[in-house]
Amino acid sequence: MIILSCNHISKEFVTGKVLEDVSFQIQEHEKAAIVGSNGAGKSTLLRIILGELPADGGEIYFSKDLSIGYLAQQMELETDESIYDVLLDAKRDVLSLGEEMRRLEESMQGKSGQELERILEEYTRVTHAFEQKNGYALKSEITGVLKGLGFAEADFDKSAATLSGGEKTRLCLGRILLEKPDLIFLDEPTNHLDMNSITWLENYLRTYQGAVVIVAHDRYFLDRIVTKVIDLDRTHVRVYEGNYSAYSVKKAAERDALMKQYLNQQREIAHQEAVIEKLRQFNREKSIKRAESREKMLQKIERIDKPVSEEETMRLAFTPRITSGNDVLTVNGLTKSFDGRTLFQDLSFEIKRGEKVAIIGNNGSGKTTILKILNGLLSPDAGEAVLGVKVHIGYYDQEHHVLDPENTLFEEILNDHPDMTNTEIRNVLAAFLFTEDDVFKRIGDLSGGERGRMSLAKLMLSEANFLILDEPTNHLDIASREILEDALSRYTGTLLYVSHDRYFINRTATRILELTGEKLLSYEGNYDYYLEKIEDVRKAAGLSEGADSHWSAAKPGAGSAQPSSQKSVLDWQQQKEEQARIRKRANDLKKIEAAIEKLETRNAEIDTLLTEADIYTNVAKLMKLQQEKSENEDQLVLLMEQWEELADD
Repeated sequence: MIILSCNHISKEFVTGKVLEDVSFQIQEHEKAAIVGSNGAGKSTLLRIILGELPADGGEIYFSKDLSIGYLAQQMELETDESIYDVLLDAKRDVLSLGEEMRRLEESMQGKSGQELERILEEYTRVTHAFEQKNGYALKSEITGVLKGLGFAEADFDKSAATLSGGEKTRLCLGRILLEKPDLIFLDEPTNHLDMNSITWLENYLRTYQGAVVIVAHDRYFLDRIVTKVIDLDRTHVRVYEGNYSAYSVKKAAERDALMKQYLNQQREIAHQEAVIEKLRQFNREKSIKRAESREKMLQKIERIDKPVSEEETMRLAFTPRITSGNDVLTVNGLTKSFDGRTLFQDLSFEIKRGEKVAIIGNNGSGKTTILKILNGLLSPDAGEAVLGVKVHIGYYDQEHHVLDPENTLFEEILNDHPDMTNTEIRNVLAAFLFTEDDVFKRIGDLSGGERGRMSLAKLMLSEANFLILDEPTNHLDIASREILEDALSRYTGTLLYVSHDRYFINRTATRILELTGEKLLSYEGNYDYYLEKIEDVRKAAGLSEGADSHWSAAKPGAGSAQPSSQKSVLDWQQQKEEQARIRKRANDLKKIEAAIEKLETRNAEIDTLLTEADIYTNVAKLMKLQQEKSENEDQLVLLMEQWEELADD
């Protein structure tokens, strides 16, 4: 069933058209993505759909009684309530049912006959509605959402007013998810989430019963959730079935085919124009008439717009000026604390020439701090980081502190490279889509995406052989991210970066270091390899399966092959441990299933007893059975959660 239909939507601002003849539909339960470059009009389209901005033309239809949730990129949250109570408010309907149940229970006291029967009938209806809304598991549901979105249980009583902007946006996301509207609009929902929270949100949305429309640059996220992509390109929309990767392949093929059609048409137009010119040169009545006839036919041709070419996109190439030694970076015993909290301690690792290493981990684990120490912006509490011979660092800071907000773009390049000519500077800026008067914009007036491109321009000019990047894909649209990925894949120097962009990591990393629990775990591969080996590496590091981190402090030579005899012993021990774990899991599952069956049987017996006259006319017996059933339901919720965890293991 169609729950949203957008028909021929158009919108124009002073700067030009943003949307033209935009049409698409959303079905119930559907998961769709709206994609497009920065400035393409994605957020404008959302605001029009939600009624925050009028369209110049077109119509929008929602199905009857449709409930809608909307998460903007930045959410305002004006309340003094605790974090927990903000989400509890999202379940106000369930709380009201619970209060009604208690009121009815109290009203049964001293009632009998038809009056009691009437109250019991109402009580049964309210109880059923309460159960349908999962009321007995309300607290565990709220706790699960808060923890999934990265809030620690110790902070549940913290006032929401004290949260940062990103934390408030996360909390608003949790409230929307708990309200469970029929249709959710999410504008960049992963911006303020760490990897664990993004994975949790993916799993939540994949099984969400309502429809979801997502605007996001996180391609890995889109790949795992959406089944339809709405591509907004040059004011128009094209709908593709499938996830992001399927869309990307189809669009690339279409672009190639369209470019061929465009070039063929241009050749035909050029040919016809040459013929017309030649006929006119003949200067005869018949030849002029034939030229005019051809001219009319040429005017009727529907011209194909030129597809976006490489000349119209950011052009990026990193080329080291000199080659470094083989040992690029050696870190020994690195330790850092802030305000009495230890971020990491005794970290040791090496990076060799040509490696492309990604550091991943939860928000606040200290990833950016490591990069700042390596760049000399912070001092460690203990340990040292030693650069190798002929190592020249190029640093990309996610806050773009390397840029002077008072400079124009032109001045920013000239100050660092006074030997470059005006033409050379303009050519570099043009390669990053800054043309004509753009070069005289102040850095402080640029958008986040424009600052990102400017920082990349300076990084390219540095000719460094060791690039250290902090969240380089932040604020970049998908097309720019792919250009950056291609440039880094071709880069012959050494790369160390922090990123939450799993798609980017998958395409560029040759090794992953995960920082968590004050330690590092190493994975000799990309993000897919990391997912495949995470359990093995955890066990080898002596960490529990529930731990957040996956590598012990890396020492020189760590990860080298073990002697075969020792490896065989370890393999045999691991097999025995795995077999024992499987047997224990099977036994635990049987015990839980038996307990569930026992409680469900008892609840069925209680339901039968409640229909008997000597029970429902006896308030004391009735209340006792209702209490027993309520306790059974609470126990069933816990048992089923335990069973689900074991079944997923």
